[in-house]
Parts: sequence; structure tokens; C-alpha cells
Amino acid sequence: MKYPSEAVVADMQNRFAYHAPTGNKVNIHAELRNRFGAIALFTLASTPPSREQSLAITKIEEAMLWANAAIARNPEPVETTDQKVD
Repeated sequence: MKYPSEAVVADMQNRFAYHAPTGNKVNIHAELRNRFGAIALFTLASTPPSREQSLAITKIEEAMLWANAAIARNPEPVETTDQKVD
């Protein structure tokens, strides 16, 4: 049996660990949820009920989860911008 390197083990431990939000990360997580929620609502309002609509909503949810994981799993401080995206 081939054992993974220490770096791979550390990466797996980080991926499956709980990462309590601290500092500004709490606000960033909330802002991401709000913005992805708005995109999901716009998608529902702009597309007919269908398999494609359902998949689009699932992918928006998946993107939100990965964005939150990126914030939670990485120790770098996150800076926010109050710039409005058009």
C-alpha cells in the first residue's frame, strides 16, 4: 500500500476540518450568501421551470459552497470591496 505524503495528509485534514469563521470572514460569508441568493432568485424568475433551471440552481448553490470553502480553508485575511457589480 502506498501512503500519501505528509503534505497530502495535511491537505486532507484541512479539507475535512471545521473552520470556524473569524474576523471579517463572517461578513464575507454573509455577503456571498446574499449575492448568490440574489442570482438564484433572478435565475428562477428568468427561466422556465425545467431540468435546466434545476441544474442552474444546483450549480449556483455549488459555487456558493466552494466560494465559502475557499474563504474558510485559507488563512489569508479577506478584504471586501463595496463595489457594486453590474
